[in-house]
Amino acid sequence: MSIEYDEKGKFFTNIVAKIPVPCTVQTTSQLVHGNIHVRQGERIKDELDREDLFLAMTEVAILGADGQAIFKAPFLAVRRSQIVWVMPDEELNKDKS
Repeated sequence: MSIEYDEKGKFFTNIVAKIPVPCTVQTTSQLVHGNIHVRQGERIKDELDREDLFLAMTEVAILGADGQAIFKAPFLAVRRSQIVWVMPDEELNKDKS
């Protein structure tokens, strides 16, 4: 990791701080629940609009038709072209209250 300082003492690094956002992602064939990591001050949509081929997710569960986890993993790379929709958990919880 490299750290650079400007004349005022402000430092810059090559590490990008991201915030994990719990989400449900529907792909063309699976329902996936996990964290999408979003840069500070940005939206999930900004992360989805990036040109990378894959979207990184952590603490992932692939859900079956009954809503139960059929597979769990600490990391999953989802091909962006296979994503149908994304819903943050905070939106799900709004409907339940």
